[in-house]
Amino acid sequence: MKIELITIGDELLLGFTIDTNAAHLARALADIGVQIERRTTVGDTAEEIGAAVREALDRTGAVITTGGLGPTSDDLTKASIATLFGRGMRFDEEHWAWMAERWRTRFQREIPEANRQQAMIPDGATKLRNNHGSAPGIWLEDERGRWVAMLPGVPREMRGMLADTLLPMLRERVTGDRVVRSRTLRTTGVPESLIAERVGAIDGGVGDVALAYLPNVDGVDLRVTVRGASSAEADRRLDGAVRRLRDAFPREIYGEGDADLAAVVLELCRARGLRLAVGESCTGGMLGARVTRIPGSSDVFVGGVIAYANEIKTSLLGVAADLIRAHGAVSEEVARAMASGARARTGAEIGVGITGIAGPDGGTPEKPVGTVWIAADVRGDARAALLHSWGDREEVRQRAAQAALNLVRRMLAGD
Repeated sequence: MKIELITIGDELLLGFTIDTNAAHLARALADIGVQIERRTTVGDTAEEIGAAVREALDRTGAVITTGGLGPTSDDLTKASIATLFGRGMRFDEEHWAWMAERWRTRFQREIPEANRQQAMIPDGATKLRNNHGSAPGIWLEDERGRWVAMLPGVPREMRGMLADTLLPMLRERVTGDRVVRSRTLRTTGVPESLIAERVGAIDGGVGDVALAYLPNVDGVDLRVTVRGASSAEADRRLDGAVRRLRDAFPREIYGEGDADLAAVVLELCRARGLRLAVGESCTGGMLGARVTRIPGSSDVFVGGVIAYANEIKTSLLGVAADLIRAHGAVSEEVARAMASGARARTGAEIGVGITGIAGPDGGTPEKPVGTVWIAADVRGDARAALLHSWGDREEVRQRAAQAALNLVRRMLAGD
């Protein structure tokens, strides 16, 4: 089965909202053997919606839309597609009563009249139950077997309706045990070109799978994909490819799927009974935020200091003023002292220090923008690393936080 996906909304076209729905749908559908043939984004006008859906139906006969099912004047998806199918609209009294009761229960008030639009359903359509919001999804099919499934644009509602209702419907329509399946390995601290060189040296490569290199600010993800195989065969081939890649990159791969390096480090610390503290300058608390974003981090992370000014490095982290004068705030010596100070001042077993020049100003010929020193002190064993980072200010800071986490990971792993 091949499907086209149309995401609807001016906010997507203007870049104010990131289209996470499309990526989630692609992964979920691939797992049941359904391939997205094309993805299109259109604005909130009836003409654009109708034209995009009409062209998609002509190509594949199967379309999923997201967005445009809300109560406001720019929510035009249902009416536009109903017109395309030559259908009128009807008011669903049952759904309106359900919505009204839901509002009274959840919000202790009467439902606004504007929400009546969400109870308008195309003639002959099937409602797709929404257990996560008020707008129903819609399944509309014509006499030729062409169909459109309309899902909400709110990610939480879309994902819930997809899992609860639409995927079971599509599974019944998929013939044969053919899947599109992927696995992703996450690396950090090694450039894409070097990864490609080392992959090329693997005897036999990664087997009969497709390999994609996905560079991002945290590192390079390696995604292996099998298409058109049975579920068991796809898993067997992917297992072999993953095994070969892990053998080729035993130190650089830190996780699989959507693994977060901060969560990996927390688990390593937890397993060893170690607590973590940070002293940050150019990252301004980003490392602490990465760690505390992980649920349960409080049993490992004790706290930290944002030591932006040299006086704070001295007074709160115990970095000697003479050390800063002699080597500069951005130096190996100061990074080591910050890490040791964070450990000593908090009583943690591990301290991390980061100091650098994130830009866009402040660089010198000796220490250009992107120069960052990171250090980790694990029970008195201190190690440091120099980064020559690139990108804008935010990317330099993100790479510094990731590199600091990786330094701790490597030390705890005994690398």
